[in-house]
Amino acid sequence: MDRLDVISRLKEEKLVAVVRAENKEQGEKIIDAIVKGGINFIEITMTVPGAIDIIKELTKKYENDKNIVIGAGTVLDSETARMAILSGAKYIVSPSLNVDTIKMCNRYRIAVMPGVMTVKEAVEALEMGVDILKIFPGNAFGPNIIKAFKGPLPQANFMPTGGVDIDNVDKWLKAGAVALGTGSNLTAGAKTNDYELITKTAIEFVNAVKNFNE
Repeated sequence: MDRLDVISRLKEEKLVAVVRAENKEQGEKIIDAIVKGGINFIEITMTVPGAIDIIKELTKKYENDKNIVIGAGTVLDSETARMAILSGAKYIVSPSLNVDTIKMCNRYRIAVMPGVMTVKEAVEALEMGVDILKIFPGNAFGPNIIKAFKGPLPQANFMPTGGVDIDNVDKWLKAGAVALGTGSNLTAGAKTNDYELITKTAIEFVNAVKNFNE
């Protein structure tokens, strides 16, 4: 899938499931539950043990399913980004602005979403050709941060991650977010091995986006 296709799909579906887990087995169960709930963009964070292997396995598992888009998150450097890309990741998400990571992704035409917290960082990312800027941590600011950024940077696309839940999906989207990253609020059921709850929550997130679009 081409970089532009990934960005276009993400803007359309508006949801990225951020997967953190204590081990590979738990991570796989979480992912299966999320996919069952209808969220197609799966971000495997590099904090998950065996994350690269999980990306490889998911890429193979869903190679004939064009709906599922696998990416890597919590990517701190270009070396990790390259490993993830070689393993099949179609997009790279970082918690901060790392120039070398962006260059690496641009070199191989892979969508990259670096974390920004200031207008200066946002401008630097735009100058490097970044399509979507990750607002992180979103819960430190709230939806109004998008409106604030949009003042001087109306051309920028923002995706908050951190603090995105069912009750504020519409608030973030109304503020101007083009996509939303959700992690702990989506996968809370994993703490009690309640993977059906994760599926149910994923469905609620998908419906919240649909209701906003309508």
